[in-house]
Parts: sequence; C-alpha cells; structure tokens
Amino acid sequence: MQSTTQLATQPRNAAAAVAAAGLAADQQQYLTFVLGEEMFAIGILSIREIIEYGHLTDVPMTPPFIRGVINLRGAVVPVIDLAVRFGRTARETTKRSCIVIIEIDSDKGRQEMGIVVDAVSEVLEIPPLEIEPPPEFGTRIRTDFISGMGKVNGSFVVLLDVNRVLSLEEVAVVAAMSPVPDA
Repeated sequence: MQSTTQLATQPRNAAAAVAAAGLAADQQQYLTFVLGEEMFAIGILSIREIIEYGHLTDVPMTPPFIRGVINLRGAVVPVIDLAVRFGRTARETTKRSCIVIIEIDSDKGRQEMGIVVDAVSEVLEIPPLEIEPPPEFGTRIRTDFISGMGKVNGSFVVLLDVNRVLSLEEVAVVAAMSPVPDA
C-alpha cells in the first residue's frame, strides 16, 4: 500500500510512472477511496495528486456540490463534494478527509478539479477479468458515472469514470471557475 505522501510525489506524468513500473498493458491501477460506507476508485492516470483537506474559498451562485476553490501553487482549482454530487448529504470532514486532484476533459482542454473524499485507501491493480460492467439498476448512484464494478477480495469497488461524474453543463461551470494554463 502506498502512502498519500508517496502518491503526491509521483511524477506528474502518471503514464510514465506506470510504464516505469513495468506494469502489463492489461493491468490497470486504481486509487481507492471511501465515501460514507462505500468504496470507490478512479484510474490513477486521472489522478494528479492528493492533498490534505484545508481552507476552501466559497464561490457564490455555484451548484451545491461545488464546495469552493483552493489555491494550488497559484492556480485556482474548483473542489466538488462527490457525496453531494451523488445525491447524498454532505459529510463532516475528519482528519482522514482529503482532496484528490484529478484531471477531466472539458471544452477548454484538460481541467484540474479537486474532489473531497472521506479517506484515501490504497492503489490497487485490478485485472480486466475482475471488472464487471456497470449494473443497469440497483446502485445508489446513476450508472452513467460508473465505468465498472471491480471485484476486490470478495467485495465490489465502484470504478468511476471521472469524465462522466459531471454533466457537460457542470463541467462548463467548473471550467469557468479556473483558467486553463497555456500548453
């Protein structure tokens, strides 16, 4: 299990890190985290870094799931509350709460965004044979957010598609909150 410090110091180009580790092309690594009582995961190629939960600046007239923005090395980064986005009540932050900085695709290009999670668990390799398609019904979140259901130690981990967690309109709102640096 990698610590959050190790994850935060990984190279900014996650693809290079995966290649350097010599992982087989069919293996995918996922960062797992907890929201409430459920385990979720995001492919590490979308993860930029993990930071401690700190002061957020509130932005008026934004959707309820947007907690605010943070200053990340001089860049304005919007932060969303996944629990609220998934139709649940906002959770109290704890010592284990953190912000996972991810990259999503927007009409302005790649956009950094923070997501508040209750706790980061570990990085797991989940073979494709251990990933089931998203269920048609019976989950607590809309299935269009889900890229699959990973089987890990007899339990399921909900694999999220970061580019579908927000609708196109919501991505536009988030993108408008922070300028995209010139490439």
